[in-house]
Amino acid sequence: MTSSARPALDPVVLQSPAAQAGLAQSGRRVFEIEAQALAAVAARIDGDFTAACNLVLAARGRVVCTGMGKSGHIARKIAATLASTGTPAFYVHPGEAGHGDLGMITDADVVLALSYSGESDEVLMLLPVLKRQGNRLIAMTGRPQSTLAREADVHLDVSVPAEACPLALAPTSSTTASLAMGDALAVALLEARGFTADDFARSHPAGALGRRLLLHITDIMHAGDEVPRVHADASISEALVEMSRKRLGMTAIVDDAGCLIGLYTDGDLRRTLDDAGVDLRSTRIAEVMTRSPKTIGADALAVEAAQLMETHKISGLLVVDTERRVVGALNIHDLLRARVV
Repeated sequence: MTSSARPALDPVVLQSPAAQAGLAQSGRRVFEIEAQALAAVAARIDGDFTAACNLVLAARGRVVCTGMGKSGHIARKIAATLASTGTPAFYVHPGEAGHGDLGMITDADVVLALSYSGESDEVLMLLPVLKRQGNRLIAMTGRPQSTLAREADVHLDVSVPAEACPLALAPTSSTTASLAMGDALAVALLEARGFTADDFARSHPAGALGRRLLLHITDIMHAGDEVPRVHADASISEALVEMSRKRLGMTAIVDDAGCLIGLYTDGDLRRTLDDAGVDLRSTRIAEVMTRSPKTIGADALAVEAAQLMETHKISGLLVVDTERRVVGALNIHDLLRARVV
């Protein structure tokens, strides 16, 4: 080992109760310091914050987020949050912007620039071009008297009392505060635009959330000849044949107009078999059916069907229209295949 190499840490020391307690204490201290930082920044949500929101709402273009280093990572996250909540946004690296990527920014865009010091050379270099192009500038810094803050149309002060890093070197509280300010902007704009859960789902179609919010009953239900149904004068055995053919574990009992009057399921069959006085061939299905089954509308979300099944401990549902006509059927396996549950 050379003289400059660091000595290996003693694993026995690291595993001592005192060392373990020290690790947890350090973790808690970070949360305390960053919570204090967030409280301090929240107290400064005022007219400047409102002005920043109004700039974005009035913009004909997008929000272009930029920042260098750790501020750049936060700017990238803010852009992603804005874009997914109804405010078109993207991230531009300030270094790359100076080498051609400025062409991505149009005069209709609002620029959101992050730099805790407010003196990032790569960001300041962009200001003359942005000003000449007529872009409105929102700055997010920890120094209201910095160059970036002074040059901005609106300045959002994210200064914090202290970094959580004991060396006061690694951005910790400051980046947390900037990220929270970005979230505050995104949520305020979301609410101002009347952004809904359906809007959110349309920008997240590939995820589980998108499936839960976009998938409707009509997308997964069995319809037409696939729906098991018999009339009230059918025998239990005839109903069982229909259930076996359609393989949904149930059958609707309908009148001549196709309107629902009852339901018979695999569970009902087990209860019927326990009754020695019931003859499967001669007993009419109307005598043993459930007369007020749970149903759902075709326009409902698939996730609503899952919640209904879970609440009432059932494994299938009939789908009816406003006139109580049976238009479809689905069971828990359909929801599983659609990955709703």
